[in-house]
Amino acid sequence: MAVISKFEELECWKMARILCQLIYKTTDSGSFAKDFSLKDQIIRASGSVMDNIAEGFERGGNREFIQFLFISKASCAEVKSQIYRAMDRGHIDKSGFDEIYTLAEEVSKLIQGLIAYLSKSSKKGFKQKIQNKEL
Repeated sequence: MAVISKFEELECWKMARILCQLIYKTTDSGSFAKDFSLKDQIIRASGSVMDNIAEGFERGGNREFIQFLFISKASCAEVKSQIYRAMDRGHIDKSGFDEIYTLAEEVSKLIQGLIAYLSKSSKKGFKQKIQNKEL
């Protein structure tokens, strides 16, 4: 059982990175590419998901990490809200909406699972105790 020592090893961060890539790919063409305000906002929100996981991990303690994970989870909700606007404006179809929504929901659930794990832990520092098997 390996100990996680880098944020890049966290499954929620890996999936958040995929979400960020999907958002960039989706916003880079068609009418979405011309809706500069929404495009910029959804790219920043998806980046916030992965960035807050990374930043929180590096803080060194469960309490701060959990705080950053909640911010990351909220950014997932922001992405989901923004893709409704994108669909309403005709930038994405139902299939594109479903793909992004499903991935954002999966990332949110992974983050929630990590929050629950860290909340139950009696140790204050997490880097030495997060086990790949448990995530």
